Amino acid sequence: MVTTAEQISIQSFEIIKDRLIEAPPDVVFDALLAEMGPESQMPGGEPMPMKVEPWPGGRWYRDLGDNAGHCWGHIQVIKPPKLLEVYGPLFMSYPVASHVQYRLVAEGSATRLKMTHRAMGLISLEHLDNVHKGWDYKMQRIFDLAGRMSKQG
Repeated sequence: MVTTAEQISIQSFEIIKDRLIEAPPDVVFDALLAEMGPESQMPGGEPMPMKVEPWPGGRWYRDLGDNAGHCWGHIQVIKPPKLLEVYGPLFMSYPVASHVQYRLVAEGSATRLKMTHRAMGLISLEHLDNVHKGWDYKMQRIFDLAGRMSKQG
């Protein structure tokens, strides 16, 4: 039997994204939930439908069927259409704690969407290198979905 021990350091990060979206807060909030749920995509456009239960303690997860999947987090705070906070590992399947906050503020007929993601734990260098690109993609998806929903509604 071979046992190894490595020194692994704890990493942390804080990412803040801010975007003005030409749609009212309720439409942007609906677009946010859609992107977190059935409209979710991987960067590059591959569908990755998720499920989100929009209430305190609700789950945010990927359902792979046959009782398989990946729990990304739980709703910590939800105050539609102004605030949504989620805690959990998100896309990281190792010891990590994450907190994501979406704050929506009306600015005239538009909405300012500010997303803050803070995490700490045994975060892989691959995730550290790519997490900014992933959040840029998700913010663009919310922007695009809100634009489509605004035109429909």
